[in-house]
Amino acid sequence: MKLELGKIKIRDVQFGSETRVEDHVLYINSEEIVKKVLGDERIISAKVELARPGESVRIAPVKDVLEPRVKVSGSGGMFPGFVNKVQEVGSGRTHALVGATVITCGRIVGFQEGVIDMSGPAAKYTPFSETYNVCVVIEPKEGLETHDYEAAGREAGLKIAAYVGEAGRNVEPDEVVVYETKPLLEQIKEYPDLPKVGYIHMLQSQGLLHDTYYYGVDAKQFIPTIMYPTEIMDGAIISGNCVAPCDKVTTYHHQNNPVIVDLYKRHGKDLNFVGVILTNENVFLADKERSSDMVAKLAEYMGLDGVLITEEGYGNPDTDLMMNCKKVSQKGVKVVLITDEFPGRDGKSQSLADAVEEADALVSCGQGNLIIEFPPMEKIIGTLDFIETMIGGYEGSLRPDGSIEAELQIIIASTIANGFNRLAARGY
Repeated sequence: MKLELGKIKIRDVQFGSETRVEDHVLYINSEEIVKKVLGDERIISAKVELARPGESVRIAPVKDVLEPRVKVSGSGGMFPGFVNKVQEVGSGRTHALVGATVITCGRIVGFQEGVIDMSGPAAKYTPFSETYNVCVVIEPKEGLETHDYEAAGREAGLKIAAYVGEAGRNVEPDEVVVYETKPLLEQIKEYPDLPKVGYIHMLQSQGLLHDTYYYGVDAKQFIPTIMYPTEIMDGAIISGNCVAPCDKVTTYHHQNNPVIVDLYKRHGKDLNFVGVILTNENVFLADKERSSDMVAKLAEYMGLDGVLITEEGYGNPDTDLMMNCKKVSQKGVKVVLITDEFPGRDGKSQSLADAVEEADALVSCGQGNLIIEFPPMEKIIGTLDFIETMIGGYEGSLRPDGSIEAELQIIIASTIANGFNRLAARGY
């Protein structure tokens, strides 16, 4: 499967009479966006605001982040199973508005949404302080059931990202990058002398409001499967979960998964990247055993020499991570784990909730319990009403002047456990 990704570099975002891209500037018709959002009777109001790098702006609570894209050729359309009908993606040509995002914001239903600062000391911990963000603040109708509200917010973000992405359909990209993975037997034969490497991609699916979608299907409802990497890059997986902001894998992160991108960079040079094993994270022990058994079986079946494994979330998912590590290792496959850490504010607690002897090669994306200061901002997109009840916040976090003291994990993507962040740890 071959995907041509046309990258259109966005260097500013402004409001305009029509949504278009011109001279690397993304112009947004806010009225059209509001109309699309309010087409859903579950949402009673929507407001579009823009946030640029370096501005004194704080965005909260953040629900999802998406990169605007459009399918130019090939099968399927953006976000199959939601915006478009279910049809295989991952081939043909897709244009991406690189440097732009759509961010959905709104009141929280629990405690697991996050913050983005566009400037100041906290900005360095999130990649979205350097993107040009189209923020859509939604308000649900009174009494709307929790899951309906979350679904309405998720679907609004997908519709808007697809709408904005259309602005790049007829724009000549600044760069076109080609990604290709052939059918398994062909792929193995192409580089017979290179180690066969795969990626085990764990999706958050642990209980209510912990939802990730594969071609529109909740990950709770499937068993581990094999995917072409380009399918993931092309919108086959979208985020719909409420997890700790620091390691929440937003839809943007699925579209731009750094493990997949980096494996492609090395493909054909010092490794043969043969594909992705997609699996879920489970609540009950029997389900954990079942999924990890199948992951190990698929790794063996594909003839892999090595794998990288990433998880989403922490605590309970650490057991899924370790089960996958142990069982895949027992098949004779070398394993490297990528994760973040939560050792407590004093750094003295065990960093992961579970561990096995086989987990002897691990890349850390930093620790989320670090206390940091957020200075006041001139503009708030959304609301700060929920800061003290978010993960990372606590009573007294929000001060009268608008400054915040909180744990690092309150920031979107600050320690995201697939490496799309700025932090790491050094072993001694």
